[in-house]
Amino acid sequence: MYSQNYSLNSQLKIWMITLLVMIVLIILVGGLTRLTDSGLSITSWELFIGSLPPLTNDKWIEYFDLYKTIPEFKEQNFNMTLNEFKIIFWWEWAHRQLGRLIGLTVLLPMIYFTIKNGFWILKEYSIIFFLVCFQGFIGWYMVSSGLVDRVDVSHYRLSLHLVTAFIILSIVFWKYLNLTDIKINHINIQLNPIKFFLSLLFLQLIIGAFVSGMDAGKIYNTWPLMGSSYFPDDSVFTDFFNIAVFDDQSLVQFIHRNLAYLIVIIYFYMLYFVLKNGNINLRIPFFIIGISLLFQIVLGVLTILSGVKMLYASLHQINSILIILSTLISTYFLINLRTLLNLFINDNNFFIFIL
Repeated sequence: MYSQNYSLNSQLKIWMITLLVMIVLIILVGGLTRLTDSGLSITSWELFIGSLPPLTNDKWIEYFDLYKTIPEFKEQNFNMTLNEFKIIFWWEWAHRQLGRLIGLTVLLPMIYFTIKNGFWILKEYSIIFFLVCFQGFIGWYMVSSGLVDRVDVSHYRLSLHLVTAFIILSIVFWKYLNLTDIKINHINIQLNPIKFFLSLLFLQLIIGAFVSGMDAGKIYNTWPLMGSSYFPDDSVFTDFFNIAVFDDQSLVQFIHRNLAYLIVIIYFYMLYFVLKNGNINLRIPFFIIGISLLFQIVLGVLTILSGVKMLYASLHQINSILIILSTLISTYFLINLRTLLNLFINDNNFFIFIL
């Protein structure tokens, strides 16, 4: 919500940008935690006391002994040494610590701004705090699924965890955009295609989390075909009409690939109308979407061909953030009938928009 108080707006923008950077960072660390199979190294929630890492060798042994009781160690990592355990522990600990810091970065400024400027601040930004708390609960709910009967976490819970992170990211970025003072300019273009496009992106995030959680990216390491054919050799088309389709590694990878193709088609459909519209200011965010989509497809193919090499897989996840944010920018300007030109004209200084 834009305020006429310039000083307050600047402070709120800094707050939102700080949160945005921290959320991007935790998505990156969370992805690396998943790729290094570190997520189950801490077997209890320890919301507060867990903020301190093990400081003595006895404490390290205590954490390691707890890890030895879960299926992942018994069936997969039974030869792991204490030093090897420390590596995966630090990844999960860093992930949780960032979550704690994000919670404080939401709560403390919100209390400060509410006391200083009124309860409208609490009404406007409390949704972020509640979602961050909910995300912490989902994180533990996800981890708990891998502590008893399986060597990994539920891919359904993993997808819920990832999508919630992107929802928080989107809300924070949207509120940041709402703090900008940009004059209205008419744009004659339909909103439905870009809303549909954004919905497809979030659906792709869910399917992508399924691929990651099930290690489905390691099933077929060829492109554009899956093995020797377009459709996976070990599946039949009728399997799509079974709810168990989302438990099938081959079909989940197939869906992820083809949903990407559909997203590209919808993008070019939107780009055609943007170019036809003639509004040069809308082209910038749409071109960013296009470049990031191209980069995403290349990274996705490289991830598949490399057998899910960590570098490509992590870049693939991080680039999805750029796609979401650039799409949100485009959606924002369309919904508010605003243009990027006014962004640069406003106060003759682009950095006024940033700060």
